[in-house]
Amino acid sequence: MSRTIQQRSNSQDFPKAGEVIEMVGTHTLEASDRAILNTLYQYAHDSGRMTDPSAEWEISLSELRRSSHESNDRLYDSLQRLRKVEVTLTYYAPEEAGKGREQRIFMSGLFDFFDISARELAKRATLRFGLPKKLSELLEYSNRWGRIRSEVVFALTSKYAISLYELIELRRNLDRCVEVFAIERFRDLLGVPPGSYKLGADFIRNVVDPAVLEVNGLSDMGVMVEPRRRHARAPIYEIAVSWWQKEGDEFRAAIQEIKQAKAGRMKRLKQEAAKVRSTLPALPLLPGR
Repeated sequence: MSRTIQQRSNSQDFPKAGEVIEMVGTHTLEASDRAILNTLYQYAHDSGRMTDPSAEWEISLSELRRSSHESNDRLYDSLQRLRKVEVTLTYYAPEEAGKGREQRIFMSGLFDFFDISARELAKRATLRFGLPKKLSELLEYSNRWGRIRSEVVFALTSKYAISLYELIELRRNLDRCVEVFAIERFRDLLGVPPGSYKLGADFIRNVVDPAVLEVNGLSDMGVMVEPRRRHARAPIYEIAVSWWQKEGDEFRAAIQEIKQAKAGRMKRLKQEAAKVRSTLPALPLLPGR
């Protein structure tokens, strides 16, 4: 079975381990933090030493600022959040004789250290970084990945949209095109802070709808998110997500939009969504529904 570390980046996208895509505990991270995270993990992956527990890397601050469109102060704030965040990943340990592969839950930080140039405006200002040793060992056995387009991630303004986009990319090539999540699991995967948007209407209006709008408008994948209640006044208990690869005018519209200026983008996306809403595929019926 192919492993994530054997995959290669190309001019359009890079492979991101499914364990990292589906990690939870990221609610303190902003959209720009997630863009920086992707840049650093891709840099480590492309070096061929990502699973070396002693590996360290050095990247220019100018490259990080380009990836996140951040000023020096905001870049430093992002690095602090990335260094402090504690996440939980679910993975399968290597198979042992007669025992099979055991599913385990791993708790860790995302980086071992950051070492940044004191003079951030210097031409050669850099960031040195390392990954936690145990996390490197875990990623060595990853065999699930999504191919993430940096161009799309940088265009998305909502951290929830980035999370949703990566969840869909992880599932792009599955035989099925629909998956149902318990509501709390879906909130965790999107990175919604605990206690925020507890009312279903608030969650849909402030988290789901803007994320779906951006993913549909700026990526080559289409997505629908259906909240489910046991009756009209009951709380949301699960979320059904369906996805498809765009073709024709829908695909061309996304490619055209991502090349345009961000000014007026949300208005254009809403207009495009209204235009194609009647042609979106229906969610397939699931057993027992």
